[in-house]
Amino acid sequence: MANELAALCKELRLGDLRKLAAQVRFQNETQYLTDVLKLVAINRDTQRVERLIRQAKFPVVKTFDRYKFHPITWPKGFDKEQLMSLDFIESKQNILCLGAVGTGKTLMATALGVKACSLGKKVRFYRVADLAAELTEKHRSGDLVKMLKQLQKLDLLILDEVGYIPCDKLASQLLFNVISNSYEQQSVIVTSNLQFGRWNEMFGDDRLTVALIDRLVHRAHILSFSGPSLRYEEAMLAEQTINE
Repeated sequence: MANELAALCKELRLGDLRKLAAQVRFQNETQYLTDVLKLVAINRDTQRVERLIRQAKFPVVKTFDRYKFHPITWPKGFDKEQLMSLDFIESKQNILCLGAVGTGKTLMATALGVKACSLGKKVRFYRVADLAAELTEKHRSGDLVKMLKQLQKLDLLILDEVGYIPCDKLASQLLFNVISNSYEQQSVIVTSNLQFGRWNEMFGDDRLTVALIDRLVHRAHILSFSGPSLRYEEAMLAEQTINE
């Protein structure tokens, strides 16, 4: 019977029903079945969120717990509440996080991505240098079209550290294709410590850079990050605590 039950649970995708059923107290048939199926639904949702987070490939999973918003200057007509609502994903708008190193840009992008996963959204996190390398490899192996189609299925694409490592001509063109495909089709979050005027240092082509920025900025909310590095502040505070 145990093997038959396990087989049925697998066929119906109910998970470990015996384990879940053991958590429910029996009062009557309707109550018992309802409570067991509620646990099945909760367990299924939890597993789906965990799967989406794994597929997003965040370097480290972060949330907004104790996040410091004070380095951010908000654009007119857009605030913290609107950002946290994730309505920008439904509207296929972009979030551009620009400013000083260590001010929380990557942490914000990651936390927004994790929150999107918790709402059932398909997310993918890339450091831009890694994405450029992967696109180039897929181009050479003939698998580029497949990868581009996979990226287009996302609800949210996160491009971290734009400007840290310059791209060659091919990588720049491939990244431009990704941005062009996402235009008004999905949301993109970008983090960069370079102002737009210096992005040509990364892409090496003025016309391509202008066209890329134009697509990102349209229907975007630009958040400016300033002030000292939060990591530096935390390190100094930790050292001070030790010395005390």
